[in-house]
Amino acid sequence: MILVASYNMRKAIGTDRRRRPDRTLDVLNEIGADVVALQEADRRFGSRASAIPAEMIEEHSDYKPVPLDARSGSLGWHGNALLVKRNVEVIDKELVHLPSLEPRGAVLADLKVDGSELRIVGMHLDLSGLWRRRQAQAILAHLHHRHSEPPTVLMGDLNEWSANRGCLRDFAHRHQIAQCGRSFHSRRPIAQLDRIMVSEDLEIVESGAHHSAKARRASDHLPIWAKLRPLSPSPRSLP
Repeated sequence: MILVASYNMRKAIGTDRRRRPDRTLDVLNEIGADVVALQEADRRFGSRASAIPAEMIEEHSDYKPVPLDARSGSLGWHGNALLVKRNVEVIDKELVHLPSLEPRGAVLADLKVDGSELRIVGMHLDLSGLWRRRQAQAILAHLHHRHSEPPTVLMGDLNEWSANRGCLRDFAHRHQIAQCGRSFHSRRPIAQLDRIMVSEDLEIVESGAHHSAKARRASDHLPIWAKLRPLSPSPRSLP
């Protein structure tokens, strides 16, 4: 079983308007996912340094960042970052450029988790529905042209308020959408802005939003999670 999670951490600024990266890590430790996609992981201005110091991740969690090498001192790219448990092997990683009016991108990593190969895409899509669809199509096209197609998880803050329209239609052509529930606003969730989507060679065993007391304070989004089981390939028919 593989546990994945996605979290718009709002630059570690909680609903009390205090920047508390230690609290963000506490929430991630509560979930204990093998792989986490973060959004708004870097500060917005200045050097855009990581909102969670690297040494704090090392000292106060079982995670390590996927080294994206996008900007010195930054955890991610355009705020997107990936954390994995220390026993997870990072095979490859890539920055995915997205069409947008403002800087947007996605991050991709090929991993080996508990002996299973897994491709992870983390994203934070546009506020505009038109640009969200263009970005979703760009991500799907990028995946289609990769040299291999391992079991794939796409997750992040899609900014999609509808239940099954917009960019969700694009992703749903080849992916299952986990029923994680409402994640925004964390104090009184009314919208499913955060999503986890998986390829058909993964079974969604269980999924949800993490509703702990710390999660309700640490960001304006609740983290979402899904337990996944890789499916064995179907045996070929004999001639």
